[in-house]
Amino acid sequence: MAMFNIFNKKGEEIKSEKEVKIEQKKEKKEKLIEKEIAVKESPKIGKEQKRTGQSFGSLNSVHVTEKATDLTEFNQYIFNVPLKANKIEIKKAVEDLYNVKVKGVNTIHSPSKNRRLGRSEGKRGGLEKGTKKAIVVLKDGYKIEVLPR
Repeated sequence: MAMFNIFNKKGEEIKSEKEVKIEQKKEKKEKLIEKEIAVKESPKIGKEQKRTGQSFGSLNSVHVTEKATDLTEFNQYIFNVPLKANKIEIKKAVEDLYNVKVKGVNTIHSPSKNRRLGRSEGKRGGLEKGTKKAIVVLKDGYKIEVLPR
């Protein structure tokens, strides 16, 4: 052991592997305790606070057609949404992204169209299951700028 001590700085003690592992475990425990304290002290999500991360998966795009632009006069906006999105998720997503209050949500599921090539028959777009749209009705006094002027 005396031979290996020549490489260490003077006054430095050699720690065994067990001591090093014990110190690492203590550091991990301290970090976990700090995280738990931070989670307990963080404010809970209320009605006025934003929910981040959930909104982006519930809306694909804004559906822009002539009929959709006519519906904006009645505070109704149309969005393309994933097939698995429900009305509650869509409502939360619109409220978070556009900072508006939603009065109601109606959904439309249109199946994919059949196509034929000779004798073989199939669906348009391969394995596509169709599309889903959501008509979002906003409360009075709220508007969404769909197309910037």
